[in-house]
Amino acid sequence: MRTFRHRVRPEFRHEVIFARGALGVENPALAGVFAREGGRAARVLAVVDRGAVKTRPGLVAELGKYFAAHAGRLQLVAAPIIVPGGEAAKNDWELVEKLWASMERHGLSRQCYVLAIGGGAVLDLAGFAAATAHRGVRLVRMPTTSLSQADGGVGVKNGVNFFGKKNWVGAFAVPAAVINDADFLETQTAVAARGGVVEAFKVGLIRDGKLATLIARNTGQLSRPFESAQRKGIYQKVIQESARLHLRHIARGGDPFELGTGRPLDFGHWLAHKLEQMAGFRVAHGDAVAVGVAVDARYSAACGWLPEREAARIVRVLEKLGCDTGDGKINPLVGKLLRRRGKNGELEVLAGLEEFRQHLGGALTLTLLRKWGKGEETSAVNMGLMREVLGRIQN
Repeated sequence: MRTFRHRVRPEFRHEVIFARGALGVENPALAGVFAREGGRAARVLAVVDRGAVKTRPGLVAELGKYFAAHAGRLQLVAAPIIVPGGEAAKNDWELVEKLWASMERHGLSRQCYVLAIGGGAVLDLAGFAAATAHRGVRLVRMPTTSLSQADGGVGVKNGVNFFGKKNWVGAFAVPAAVINDADFLETQTAVAARGGVVEAFKVGLIRDGKLATLIARNTGQLSRPFESAQRKGIYQKVIQESARLHLRHIARGGDPFELGTGRPLDFGHWLAHKLEQMAGFRVAHGDAVAVGVAVDARYSAACGWLPEREAARIVRVLEKLGCDTGDGKINPLVGKLLRRRGKNGELEVLAGLEEFRQHLGGALTLTLLRKWGKGEETSAVNMGLMREVLGRIQN
């Protein structure tokens, strides 16, 4: 037997730019991330979230004006493709084929670009289509929600839902650039605005206690962030710090493409993904994460890892942000789903643990809390204790 073994060490540049007015024709930020193709203007296919167009009606026209003003550097190969926002974008395989067909029809190559403008689901859809066309058309993201600017939009994962399971089909691909334009945050929905703060709180709890404390001390301002310049400033700081922590994990965490069995930033996500699935995606991702964080904080305390007072503090912060934490007081559907049992009599949501393990491969690995600002991974899950925690929430 002969074996030839070499270590492959690809290097990627991962650039996230925070800006305002990125689609203003005088702003060079967006144009600066596209590389000319053989001296010619960069060829770009734009994919735009219908929800972003609804809240910012002039978005498509702004995009056209921007590309016209930078015609020597950029070229839109077609009119922007408008796709549904939210999980609808990730549940429709025909949308993937529509994007592929457009890329093929307009002759996009690996030197060309897909520009995705929208919330996390649209970025996932467009990113997956780009990553799988020609084994990788370049992707530029412009996240339009706080959740996508703080979390998913700055990552390296792309995916769509299949078999009724979240992100079952997907690909890892480092985007050519991410442009986080703060102007988009002021036109997002209230649910979307809350989602980014929840994800920031999650990452603060496991990686940076100062960020978690900043959120805890400003819940009132963060639940209504656009009523004053001061509130906008706090809100933007929270989103930027969350993005910084995610980028640091990707660049320095040692496993950017999740080849191991852990997902250390996905605190509370085993339950969140299952809850979304059970709800037919009628529960927003950020709201589902809030429930998952509350449950895993309570479970961390039940295991003796986290002081009970800290778990209670976490739950209070989430409630002050306007989130349901599992009892259904804010959203009755959440309480109903957490009580629902399958044919075997087991709580249906607990199947999310096995689905989480299957998604990662190997042993089940969860991130729990050791203290405020410090998470730790474990593969030991006491199912009886988890059932007890879920049961207590309902009483």
